[in-house]
Amino acid sequence: MMQDLQTLMETLSGWVWGPYMLVLIVGTGIFLTFRLLFWQFRMLPLAFKQVFGKHPDKHSGDISQFASLMTALSATIGTGNIAGVATACVLGGPGAVFWMWMTALFGMATKYGEGVLAVKYRVKNEKGEMSGGPMYYIERGLKWKWLALIFAFFGAVASFGIGSSVQSNTVALAVENGFGLETWITGVIITVFSALVILGGIKSIAKASSVIVPIMAVSYVAGGLVIILNNLELVVPALKMIVTYAFTGEAAAGGAIGAAIRYGVARGVFSNEAGMGSAPIAAAAAKTDHPARQGLVSMTGTFIDTIIVCSITGIVLVMGFIMAGQSFGDQNGAVLTISVFDKLLPGIGGWVVTFGVIFFAYSTILGWSYYGEKCATYLLGEKFVLPYRLIYIASVFIGCVATLDLVWLFADTFNGLMAVPNLIALLLLSGVIAKESKDFIARRKSGELY
Repeated sequence: MMQDLQTLMETLSGWVWGPYMLVLIVGTGIFLTFRLLFWQFRMLPLAFKQVFGKHPDKHSGDISQFASLMTALSATIGTGNIAGVATACVLGGPGAVFWMWMTALFGMATKYGEGVLAVKYRVKNEKGEMSGGPMYYIERGLKWKWLALIFAFFGAVASFGIGSSVQSNTVALAVENGFGLETWITGVIITVFSALVILGGIKSIAKASSVIVPIMAVSYVAGGLVIILNNLELVVPALKMIVTYAFTGEAAAGGAIGAAIRYGVARGVFSNEAGMGSAPIAAAAAKTDHPARQGLVSMTGTFIDTIIVCSITGIVLVMGFIMAGQSFGDQNGAVLTISVFDKLLPGIGGWVVTFGVIFFAYSTILGWSYYGEKCATYLLGEKFVLPYRLIYIASVFIGCVATLDLVWLFADTFNGLMAVPNLIALLLLSGVIAKESKDFIARRKSGELY
């Protein structure tokens, strides 16, 4: 029976994450890029200014724009940046990194659109807090309540996998490998730390994320940059290999160019979550005076996640690949990234990645608890907030001690299914996104907006 269920889920997951889905995700990004006349490139300097600049505090919302970005990044910068990139390189060859970049550049337009719609259609709940995200813009923008309920169901189910148990499982294994600590002990520690933050709601999650995310991202990127600067002679060959293998497909599984594209795009999407519909739930809580302003803040998330953090992993891995005589050996996932970092930066390289895995995964647990909670309360009402938080915290512990092949499959499948209602909404409401963008430009020109 279990075996049949496993086989069924494998087939379903393969179909959900198959070529059609990837074409739909990337295609939406390309469509929005042209519809908005390459907005993500034209407005990137202003977008970063929004993230790090000072803003008046009088706008309606629960948390600052910076905190909303950090909450979204806490859920996006996760094990995908370390383990996912390594898997893409092993299965798709070094060329996969190039396709990851392409996915991110178009994905920024998707992320921008999600942020715009999240703020435009958000509502105040009975506690006076903001609620928003795909379920609200589907219901209020498209007037399709049935599709909004489907999205919320997929999001609530996905949160227990992709958000909690998958992440805590990765931490437990990394700690066991690095420090020899039994998985149940890690389970207790990480569950307690998760509970302390999650029970406090969005303000406490945003507070924790605003501390953890910058520290962990900067330390990981710094470790990667030290390796790159120490091995400068390998940088040009590595970049050359990434670009040429993207179109020749050498060194990929089966040597096919299709493998480089497939794994590069799939892991790119998995890592930056553009189009998945998760990040706009955090964007909706931001204090802002215009939907387009929050859209700009949201799109920097994809840039930071993939163009900066994933690139560091990808370039270091390809440098290791060249040094090892163009072979990744028989390693994969986080273990491969740890061993390459260790080889190129003896003594501390492996630790940089191990701690990266632990903190990246922990922050993802926090970010996703908020996403799942918003989806669950959309379905079942505000009275379900506390039961949801308690079930979610329990799933963190279960993730550490159980073998979760089936849970992973379920999570992966539902995570992919979330994207479908969200992308339908983005495509059908693209006129609204374009209109809000024009309005933002016009009001800034007239001096009405800063």
